[in-house]
Amino acid sequence: MSTVLFLHDTGLATPRGAELTIKQLIRLGEDRGHTVVLDYLKDFEATKNHIQKADLVILNSTSRCTFELDLVSFLLKSTTPYVKVEYDYNFCIRRNILCTVDRNVRSCCHPDKFHLFRKLFAQAQFNVFQSPKHFEAHEHFYGEAVAKKLIMPPTVDVAALQPSEEKQDDTIPFFGDVNYLKGGHEFVTYAEEHPETRFKVYGRNRLRREMPQNMSFHDPIPNEEVLNILGKTKRFFCKPVWPEPSGRLAAEAFLSGCEMIANDRVGTFSFDFFPKDKQQAAKEMEQAPETFWKEVEAVLASQPPSEAKALGKVLVYKSYGGLGDIFFAIPAIYKLAAVSTDLHFAVAPRLVDFFSKHLKGLTVVNEKEVRENEAPYDHIYELGNYPAFRGYDLPHALKYPTHKKVKQHAIQHYIDTIAKLHKDIDNQLDGYPYFETHKDPDKPYFVVHHGAGFLLKIWPTQKYAALIERLAELYPHLDCKIIMGPDDPDIAQYFTKELPHVSFVTGGMLEVGDAMAGALFHIGNDAGITHVAGAFNVPSVGIYGPTGPGSWGSFAEHNELIWGKKGVCAIRCNYDVILNCEHKICLNSVTVQRVLEALYKVLQRAYPEHDSSLHLNPQAVFEFTEEDCLVTLGDNELLLEYHNDEMKQNIETLFKAPASAHPSEGDFAMVIDVLKQQHILFEVPSFQ
Repeated sequence: MSTVLFLHDTGLATPRGAELTIKQLIRLGEDRGHTVVLDYLKDFEATKNHIQKADLVILNSTSRCTFELDLVSFLLKSTTPYVKVEYDYNFCIRRNILCTVDRNVRSCCHPDKFHLFRKLFAQAQFNVFQSPKHFEAHEHFYGEAVAKKLIMPPTVDVAALQPSEEKQDDTIPFFGDVNYLKGGHEFVTYAEEHPETRFKVYGRNRLRREMPQNMSFHDPIPNEEVLNILGKTKRFFCKPVWPEPSGRLAAEAFLSGCEMIANDRVGTFSFDFFPKDKQQAAKEMEQAPETFWKEVEAVLASQPPSEAKALGKVLVYKSYGGLGDIFFAIPAIYKLAAVSTDLHFAVAPRLVDFFSKHLKGLTVVNEKEVRENEAPYDHIYELGNYPAFRGYDLPHALKYPTHKKVKQHAIQHYIDTIAKLHKDIDNQLDGYPYFETHKDPDKPYFVVHHGAGFLLKIWPTQKYAALIERLAELYPHLDCKIIMGPDDPDIAQYFTKELPHVSFVTGGMLEVGDAMAGALFHIGNDAGITHVAGAFNVPSVGIYGPTGPGSWGSFAEHNELIWGKKGVCAIRCNYDVILNCEHKICLNSVTVQRVLEALYKVLQRAYPEHDSSLHLNPQAVFEFTEEDCLVTLGDNELLLEYHNDEMKQNIETLFKAPASAHPSEGDFAMVIDVLKQQHILFEVPSFQ
């Protein structure tokens, strides 16, 4: 027979539902003639060796394993097939998805783990969930990735139950520690409201509140004694705070004939047999281990699974949100196109020509026209906007289950939502939604957009003018193209001199796209044009004020984000606050020097192959004496002491005319290396 490897992070002597179930499954597997190996995940090398020798892996809980993510990655790359048995919500850092029942819980998942577990579920031979409710919670997050499933009721030892016709009405037991997640507060409050009843806890008090006189605490007892007490108990209390995946104890109480004082967060109670059909419940629970092994043996005897069917002809709307939100959705749309026979992307009429030119492998259609005839499509999806600003009232709207749960860029939220639709969609961001570029070496230029759809989010126009004049001094051979929308401020009035190299892009999106496709770099506000630059992967500096970059930051491969609010203003902005803010300090506090510093950082990273020269950080301050030079950059200070006259001369020359410095080997070269590491000096490309 086959060798089946069970991986689990907790000793089976622990008297919990998961461990009791695993013991039953291992015992039955051995009875059926399989060689069963149990690995407690203490030694990664030993575990990898076991995986390579096994015919099938049964992956149980791993959250207590010190090499969990490495283990999952190894298993995904291994040729050994596996089954994922889920007892909690192990993709969640808290393992309890409290975010689904408590609006105050947010950003509760580690993005790497969350995304890795999607692959884990998607590539499993099948996934085991503890109840319909448990499966539905995973389906909410992962969709088709968990479609191959076995929903297995608690493996209660029905023969060991001891139901009695005589029930005690004066005592309500509680098994395990009284804690918050298990509904401890509700239990204690119920005891306070029923002073005539005794409440016996077989565990410890984990709550910071005074216990009522009618509640007593006792040592934990083995499962056999638990079943004996349940058999004589009339009422059983079970009101967990978290969505309990299964609730083996609740199932034992139900089959023992107890009246249930419960809420809707117990997984066992989501089966069809609850609350009226105890006979069917007992039958399904008795058969659960056998059903599990039949599925396992079918995997061992089966051929490799066939590929999932394509989605057919698909129509995707992006009906709400700004221009930038459309670009955030493009990586997700490309992934959806890869599993569709034909994908049509519906956009506003003014954007059809632009996206038809730049999007590859799909068809761009007029949103207004296609709404009149949706019949030819097999599937229609509305991306709406992340987050769902208008709720989900749009027809065909998709929901964003990772919102407030996984802290990540909006691009990834769109991908995670699309990934729910098909098992073969990889929800990892592979790269950038590149549009084709065509830089002209004979006419190099950069792009500036000083406006925004919401003008209260723009950096002061006079500062943009001063920045462009400064860039003209640094790059006299570069042209500057200013994108000028119909409602953008008139920047020309702020120029203090003639700038013949400056031109204005005043056309539509096609003209904006042509400008971005050839740009060396871009500087702009928190606006859609900055995200157009991201789509062309143009090195960018984004200037943000009242609204932080967060999920909506610039996404070019090389970018720097300036958030003027950070460390300057503690007021939490919303639309009304922005409208009534008089000082706009978040934007007014951003200096031209700070933007230049960000630009130097971007260009140094983006063009390492270009000829370059040394430039000082525009924000650095220098104080010279006869013996040393003090360099101040923000809160940091660096003291350079002169060891000899040559060193003094070299440093003074460096800081007065850095582009002319030619470091040789030795002390001066080491000084320059340190100054580069501290971002006091930059290697800035010359573009000549």
